[in-house]
Amino acid sequence: MEKQLPKRKSPRLKDFDYSTTGAYFITICTQNRKMLFSPVGADSISARMIERTFIKTIEHYHGVESPIYVVMPNHFHAIITITRADMESAPTVSEIVQSFKRYSTIEYTKMVKDGILPPFEGRIWQRSFYDHIIRNRDDYHEIYKYIYENPMRWKYDKFYAEE
Repeated sequence: MEKQLPKRKSPRLKDFDYSTTGAYFITICTQNRKMLFSPVGADSISARMIERTFIKTIEHYHGVESPIYVVMPNHFHAIITITRADMESAPTVSEIVQSFKRYSTIEYTKMVKDGILPPFEGRIWQRSFYDHIIRNRDDYHEIYKYIYENPMRWKYDKFYAEE
């Protein structure tokens, strides 16, 4: 008898169009919170690669921007804005994140094969990601400040001691 896998609940808001013009806060964590982009605030090769890949991903989509993002040792935060008048071809937030995760994994793997970065187990990114639809200006400013200050708060993070 074939084993039935549990059905995963989607973390996305039901019936919401994630290609709608607006601003979205995303957080993507590394698999098992592995410290792949350490140390925080450092100009590490892996963090620079993640940054380059994110910028290229965002630039690939017309009408999509990111006013702020930060690469942390075991996660990534960003605000993604979609400002498309032509909504028929606008990407969803999930498509943007999926593209970023795919291309950053390809780049990281190349760098491992070239002996530049240490190997990783299984995958770089965890399966899904956290998102928050930014609903107003106060919400936007609070999230922007949170992302901006995130590196300064790292030493208080429960994963800091593992770095």
